[in-house]
Amino acid sequence: MERKVLSQVVCVCLLLSGHVSTVELTCETLILLSTNLTARTLMLLNQTFAISNSSGLFCDLSVDGIGTCWPRSTAGNLISRPCPEQFNGIHYNTTNRVYRECQSNGTWAPRGNYSQCTEIIILKKSKVHYQVVLIINYLGHCISLGALLLAFLLFMRLRSIRCLRNIIHWNLISAFILRNATWFIVQLTMNPSVTESNQAWCKLVTAAYNYFHVTNFFWMFGEGCYLHTAVVLTYSTDKLRKWMFICIGWGIPFPVIVAWAFGKLYYDNEKCWFGKKAGVYTDYIYQGPMILVLL
Repeated sequence: MERKVLSQVVCVCLLLSGHVSTVELTCETLILLSTNLTARTLMLLNQTFAISNSSGLFCDLSVDGIGTCWPRSTAGNLISRPCPEQFNGIHYNTTNRVYRECQSNGTWAPRGNYSQCTEIIILKKSKVHYQVVLIINYLGHCISLGALLLAFLLFMRLRSIRCLRNIIHWNLISAFILRNATWFIVQLTMNPSVTESNQAWCKLVTAAYNYFHVTNFFWMFGEGCYLHTAVVLTYSTDKLRKWMFICIGWGIPFPVIVAWAFGKLYYDNEKCWFGKKAGVYTDYIYQGPMILVLL
């Protein structure tokens, strides 16, 4: 109790000395007394200012419901204070300001303007969470690759079911297998040091991955073309040939990826062609056709 009273007396004496800015000192004083601040202490501080500077109307030192300290201020002024560092567990940007008017009658406006106080989103990265997500990702790709290999072997062994429709299925499965295989190569070989080195082999890995990614979409497009022909033009499927679908599924993506590779080489030749540079849209060279075939 004696320590509490002593701290309050010391703060009041500092205020009376007048060597420090009253605006800053009063709020700093409240911070120092925040653990044992009482209405009596706040009234004592306001009375001290009234004695030291009695000319004109003033708004008394105040702390609002959010916890922002409003120093004793001249009536008719708009006072600004830093946004609170934290409120209700939410962190805010303290470089922004909150405003409150000291009205002409010497009273504070009922509320301060906190509209500029923006929330800071703190991402809590959990190593365990990352490991779980990584395991699920690898496990999903392994299951997918295993099922695709099984389907591929069945199509290869059962010659009796080979027809144009199933050949299209077989090629689609092959495209999925190659895409999954290159995904594993990317995951096992690419790391920050490799991407920063920007060597030729890692660019080829990226190009191969994107090529097989595009072939997935074009073989699905081939599936759609065949089904459309079979349903709408019932007796026209006999005119369809295997080489047509091979050109669609494996052929068209090749010049698309070559064009993308040249674009990367001349405009975004960094980080093994992964990611994109701001303002450079070379990735749309291969992403555009994929979106187009989905339409």
